[in-house]
Amino acid sequence: MDLSSIGNHVFLGLQPSPQLSDKDKHLLEAVRPAGVILFKSNFRHDTDYATWLANQRQLIDEVRTICGRDKMLIATDHEGARVCRTPAPVTRFKSASEWAPKAEQIGRAMGQELASLGINMNFAPVMDIHTNPDNPVIGSRAFGTVPDTVSACGTAFIDGIQSQNVWACAKHFPGHGDTDVDSHYDLPVLNQSEDALKRRELIPFQAVIDHGIGIIMTAHILFPQIDADYPATLSHKITTGILRQQMGYERVVVSDDIGMHAMDKYFDDSDSAKRFLQAGNDMLMICTHFTDTDRILGLSAQMVEALQDDAFRKQVHEPSAERVEAMLAATQMHEVVPLAADQFAANAQIDGVFGDQTVEVM
Repeated sequence: MDLSSIGNHVFLGLQPSPQLSDKDKHLLEAVRPAGVILFKSNFRHDTDYATWLANQRQLIDEVRTICGRDKMLIATDHEGARVCRTPAPVTRFKSASEWAPKAEQIGRAMGQELASLGINMNFAPVMDIHTNPDNPVIGSRAFGTVPDTVSACGTAFIDGIQSQNVWACAKHFPGHGDTDVDSHYDLPVLNQSEDALKRRELIPFQAVIDHGIGIIMTAHILFPQIDADYPATLSHKITTGILRQQMGYERVVVSDDIGMHAMDKYFDDSDSAKRFLQAGNDMLMICTHFTDTDRILGLSAQMVEALQDDAFRKQVHEPSAERVEAMLAATQMHEVVPLAADQFAANAQIDGVFGDQTVEVM
């Protein structure tokens, strides 16, 4: 079975190493994913800038060669503060809440530095609104506590980073700011109605949609008043009904990592991958921190099998594949090149830097 026919629907996390493992090579060759995401362990943190940059260049070249793609998405999470994967001298900006008034300038600096690493997508900005002080996972990652602030700063950040030909990705739709559970470890449940979401959580997402955002990430959250059966990640009512039909979004939707424990029971049956695309999603992300990425082989086989259904192929798969192809066509591939020390110094002066430890996954 040729799994590469559905590679446009896959975002793959590599094994925790700055060199490709045999497993990575096998999965990249079998599936030919349209995107890969780099985590902290995929960069060398034990050596000088020139050495780790050379390793970065080799890693990306090898990924692209194995996938056989002229265009693909090379992504990371680069929000600032604790969510920063890259080694020094790449600037570790503070939390988004601290530099919100300078969001466009920070976005431009981030884009410049990421592009120099061969990265063309940043899983930022966070468009969640920080409304729950007991939230263990969003907090200062959000631009603020009210919709207007998050909307204005998010659109400004998008302008900044995309001026450097690095895609922004708005997350976590339809809103993770009011949760009190970290979806990395369990499934958050928000007992909010659709009308309540429209009055608050959806406002920043509507702002970035109106602003032309090219990709949105869905959240692993159950909204029982809207869909009692499936979290947003698999919910046709949320992704198609609300995001696409009501809010008018026509571009790419990517999942958060489906290996996260919030999704433990949702991707094990034989039609889960088909259901994922039917919900209105385009790209399924699976990373190595919480699960075995070998699972992508079975999920890809499910998608290939689903293509035997003419109605599914024409009504679901083809429009989704066209959305991803359009994004890839507009994607800029970047060479890995060094930046001057004075450029890093200038970027660090925009709003100061974060001095504490970063995290492997957040």
